Amino acid sequence: MEKEKVAEWDVAAAKSYLLQTSSQTGINLYDHLATLLHKLLEERPNDPVDIFEEISREVKRNKFTASTGTIRDQIDRTGEVALADIQKKLMVASEGDEDGRAEEEDPENPLPNLIKLNFFFEQAGVGIGREETFRVWLALKNLYDTQQLRHVRFWGKLFGLEQSYYVAEAECREGDEEESQEAEEAKDEDAEEDKEEDMIPKPMWKPPPKAPREEPGTGANKKVYFVCNQPGKPWVKLPHITPEQIFVARRIKKLLTGRLDAPIHSYPPFPGNEANYVRAQIGRISAGSHISPNNYYMFGEEEEEEEGAVRDEFNKNEDYQPQPPRDMLDLGNWVHHVLHLLPQGRTRWWNPAQKNEEEFDEEEEEEEEREEPEAPQEEVGPPLLNPLSEDSEVDGVTPWSAFLSSRAVAQHAVAVVRSNLWPGAYAFAHDKDFENVYVGWGHKFKVDNYDPPMPPAPLEEFPSGPEITEGLDPTPEEEAAVKAEQEGAEGADDEEEEEEADEENEDDD
Repeated sequence: MEKEKVAEWDVAAAKSYLLQTSSQTGINLYDHLATLLHKLLEERPNDPVDIFEEISREVKRNKFTASTGTIRDQIDRTGEVALADIQKKLMVASEGDEDGRAEEEDPENPLPNLIKLNFFFEQAGVGIGREETFRVWLALKNLYDTQQLRHVRFWGKLFGLEQSYYVAEAECREGDEEESQEAEEAKDEDAEEDKEEDMIPKPMWKPPPKAPREEPGTGANKKVYFVCNQPGKPWVKLPHITPEQIFVARRIKKLLTGRLDAPIHSYPPFPGNEANYVRAQIGRISAGSHISPNNYYMFGEEEEEEEGAVRDEFNKNEDYQPQPPRDMLDLGNWVHHVLHLLPQGRTRWWNPAQKNEEEFDEEEEEEEEREEPEAPQEEVGPPLLNPLSEDSEVDGVTPWSAFLSSRAVAQHAVAVVRSNLWPGAYAFAHDKDFENVYVGWGHKFKVDNYDPPMPPAPLEEFPSGPEITEGLDPTPEEEAAVKAEQEGAEGADDEEEEEEADEENEDDD
């Protein structure tokens, strides 16, 4: 009896071993052997020992294995899951940041504490939320580590119809600025060469000269900007802006799509795609809404000695003493720290007559009779670090509104300034901290509804005058009179010739 029980236990143990399911194929050896033996006994092939392995592989191939263990369909990955996988990489600390030494070694603090700044913006009811701010902060850190920038900050968020843009403002190192400038110049040269290949005969008329672009690191191109659609996705560097792009951007209104390569269909035609339009709007918003507390920045001694020059360099005032929050409600205690964009589209006026004079010198022989054009009037904008109290109203709208985040505890409140010309632009000041942010659609406020400009009247092909005016056909009587007059004139000429011939003959005699 004991031997029989032991045998039964051995058989049960062996069967349980054979019934173990494979983690890869989902089948077990017991069922596989049973199916294999049933196939051999049913078909009875010749030499089964030689084809045993081949039949085993055939049985495995014909075995149906479901991709999931349930009867429900397998759900595809959603966009949220895919985005979470991308943003998961931001949560992994780099080797130099595991002990927090990388940020402590840099005294200039190139990456601001976005969580702290967002706390103050929340007091004013402005921001993008704590969770989103934390992800943007990690994305900015990734941008700083990969691009090797001098300084980077969160500029704001631009809404779009399909996707939004997160904008980062940065300062490149000197070598990187030169390389980017050379790369853009090479692209411009290639584009000009492509145009020259398909050139048609040039007309004699020459368009007025276009204002040149300001050099990278100066004026409207002093900063570089990067955008991405979601924190964690690759940052894309925006191209530098030209005066023509700013000039046209002031005359159109376009909703962003979220695709940088999207074309801009407008009138007047915009010279570029959505990437250029986004950069133009960023430049306009920065020039009109970026402010700082008075005396936070100050000009250097060298800048003050130069007279008549546009000052665009300033330094942080190490001896800055913050004012109480209630005093910061006075707009005279806030100043612009970004240069104003002139109607020409530049921060420094460029004289278009200078190029015309050179052309006149080259073509003096052909253009002696041309009158000299009148000298254009120089455009002058407000100086840098100009107080907000000197800003004039636009169509009866006050440019700025200042308020405290809390009236109950005013001594610990945050002073907030809101731009009424650029809805979505805010600035705060608390103790020695201040910051600017923009969250909006990228459109300037206008009292009246936007009306697209009408196209200009078509130009006349030729100036009207008697030289090119078509005359009326003569009547038969007029034709007969003209013909008779011509015949009379011809007869008189013949008579004069005969008289002259007779006189010559008499002289010869």
